[in-house]
Amino acid sequence: MPTVRPFRALRYDQEVAGPLDDLVAPPYDVISETARREYLARSPYNVVHLTLPDSEEQAARDLAEWRNRGVLAEQPEGYWWIAQDYTGPDGVARTREGLGASVPVTPYEEGEVLPHERTHAGPKEGRLRLLRATRTQLEPIFLLYDAEPLLERPAGEPAMDVEEGGVRTRAWPVEGGELRLETPLLIADGHHRYETAVAYRNENPEATHTFAVLVSARASGLEIFPTHRLVQEIGDVPGEPIDRPNGGVTLYRDGSYRRVATDDDFGPRVVESFAPAGVSYTPYADQAVAAVDRGEAAAAFLLEPVTVDQVARFARAGEVMPQKSTFFYPKLTSGLLFHPL
Repeated sequence: MPTVRPFRALRYDQEVAGPLDDLVAPPYDVISETARREYLARSPYNVVHLTLPDSEEQAARDLAEWRNRGVLAEQPEGYWWIAQDYTGPDGVARTREGLGASVPVTPYEEGEVLPHERTHAGPKEGRLRLLRATRTQLEPIFLLYDAEPLLERPAGEPAMDVEEGGVRTRAWPVEGGELRLETPLLIADGHHRYETAVAYRNENPEATHTFAVLVSARASGLEIFPTHRLVQEIGDVPGEPIDRPNGGVTLYRDGSYRRVATDDDFGPRVVESFAPAGVSYTPYADQAVAAVDRGEAAAAFLLEPVTVDQVARFARAGEVMPQKSTFFYPKLTSGLLFHPL
């Protein structure tokens, strides 16, 4: 079973780099080209200069220069407690907390870290070139573990406190030694980055660990939100008329709701079974209904959230979920910490 350990993080020295608000960004894979240019313009030290550089070589030069000039400073060995205050798509305010740590990099078949999504070769090739050039994990992976929280939030003011995209993130350094888990780690977000780390270890056997934020599946504040399906074409769907969604899979079409008749408890697979055409996605049920009412879609499938138990069931069976099955919100903010290899 996996053993996680503390690490010597790099983080911005705000006296040199400027305010943290100008330095952080969302993960690389959710940033459009327009947004990329906006983040680059915020500061010459914004993390996007590293995560979405003009070239991998330029990212490596920037990283080395930032370290030499004191823009990034090495921290004492330890963990980092990460708290994110957010309001979800359901309108409820929550705080999700986890532990920034160094986690083992092993192939899935060894059973220490398990996936639930299928990845694509293209993004991994680009991330691997960047990792080779910088020899640093620039963004954390989001992992789940089935146990009580490993440590507790320290007392006192956080070392970092920043808001990005409507999410407030705070971070505290935490002392501690190696921690051994009794169950596998499940990838919530960051499959491409994890598989890139495995490929990098194959080239560099000393690169045994990578950067992750570990969140207890039993902790308050962790929610998996549903991603509803808008479809342009759909045939007959058996089910009973209902006044409003109240569990299971709900079809909205022609101004009315229908609970889909099925024995399958996994909503995304139920939708796939009807082979809809022209599928798009939204985390907001009211937006899905409104799109149908405006004639922008023929129908909408409104889903219940996937549970952590379902994610674990797929992962342990070595299966992958249909596209957009899970919506772990919020994303982890990039630019708070870096993990040299």
